[in-house]
Amino acid sequence: MTSQTSHAAQRPAPDRPLRVLAAMSGGVDSAVAAARAAEAGHDVTGVHLALSANPQSFRTGARGCCTIEDSRDARRAADVIGIPFYVWDLADRFREDVVEDFVAEYEAGRTPNPCLRCNEKIKFAALLDKALALGFDAVCTGHYAQVVVNADGDRELHRATDMAKDQSYVLGVLDDRQLAHAMFPLGDTETTKDEIRAEAERRGLAVAKKPDSHDICFIADGDTQGFLAARLGKAEGDIVDESGTKLGTHEGAYGYTIGQRKGLRIGTPAPDGKPRYVLDISPVDNTVTVGPAAALDVSALTAIKPRWCGAAPTGPGTYTAQLRAHGGETEVTAELVDDELRVSFDEPVRGVAPGQAIVLYAGTRVVGSATIATTDRATAVA
Repeated sequence: MTSQTSHAAQRPAPDRPLRVLAAMSGGVDSAVAAARAAEAGHDVTGVHLALSANPQSFRTGARGCCTIEDSRDARRAADVIGIPFYVWDLADRFREDVVEDFVAEYEAGRTPNPCLRCNEKIKFAALLDKALALGFDAVCTGHYAQVVVNADGDRELHRATDMAKDQSYVLGVLDDRQLAHAMFPLGDTETTKDEIRAEAERRGLAVAKKPDSHDICFIADGDTQGFLAARLGKAEGDIVDESGTKLGTHEGAYGYTIGQRKGLRIGTPAPDGKPRYVLDISPVDNTVTVGPAAALDVSALTAIKPRWCGAAPTGPGTYTAQLRAHGGETEVTAELVDDELRVSFDEPVRGVAPGQAIVLYAGTRVVGSATIATTDRATAVA
C-alpha cells in the first residue's frame, strides 16, 4: 500500500452547466453552497431531506437539522436564490440505515459515527441514486472538502483549503462513483465561518445568523444515553477494574464509550488517587472495565469494511490518519491484508474505540476509510 500525493490536482471545470441537486438542510453552509452553484451557472434544484418520522416544529437549542423549521428555512433560502425546491421523505431509509445502525452498534459495545453512515447511505447513496434517475449530474452539499481532478482525469477527495473547517473525515466513505457526482462549493475557499455568514447576509439569506447544528441530528436534546436507554432499556451490570474487582454498577454498558472519564459513579477512589477511564465495554457479560489513562494508549489496530476514494492501495505504506471528526492527524503505517486494514502508529494514540472510523490521508488526499474492529494496547498496565 504505497503512499502517494497528487501534485497535479485541479478543481474540475465542466465545459457545460450541470444539472445540480443541492441538499439543503436549512443551515447557512448548505444555503451558501447552493447559491454558489447557481451563481456558477449550473441548473440548480434545492431539496430538503425529511429524515425524521415525527419532526418537531422547532429546534432544541442549536441541535438537530430535521425539524419543520429547518425545512421552512431551506425553502426560504431556495426562494431567495431563485431555484426550484422540493422536500423528499427519506425518513424510513434514514431510520433503517442510520438510526437503527447507531443503536445496534452501541448495543454491541462499539462507538459509531452516524454522520459517516448518513453520508454513505443517505446523501451519497439514496439521494444520489434518486438524483441520477431524475437526470441530475451532481449532488451539492455544504461540506468543507474538495473534489479535484488529477493529471489523468481521475477524481480525488481532498481536505478543505481551510483545515480549521475541514470535513473530509466524514466523507471518507465515498467511493469513485459517488465522487464523480459530488460537488462541494465551500471546500476551496479560505473563508471563516463569520465570512460565510456575512456572504449569506449579502445574498439576503435569512439563515445567515442561524446557529450551527451540533452533535447527532436525531438526538435533539443531546442526551445520547437517554436516547439509547429508551430503546434498549436498563440493564444493570458491573463496573470493574483491570483485575476484575467490582467498583460499582451501571444501568447499561451501551451508555459508556472508550476513554470516558465523567459519569462513572465509582465510589471507591483509585489507589494512586488519579482519575479512571473506561478501557473496555463487554456487551457479552454487560461489564464496563475502567483503569488509568495510560491504559488507553494504543499502538496498533485492525479495521474492517474498508472503502476507498479511488483504487484500493497495495502493499504497506506510510500515511497520516484521523480517528475523530474533530481530531488531529497522526503518522501511521498501514497495509491491506485479506480485506482488513492493519495499522500501526508511530507514536501511541489515546482513547481509540472500536466502531470509530479511521481515515487515511496522503498529504491532503483522502485515501479511504475503514471501521475500527480491534486495538492493541501500547503497554501493559499493572
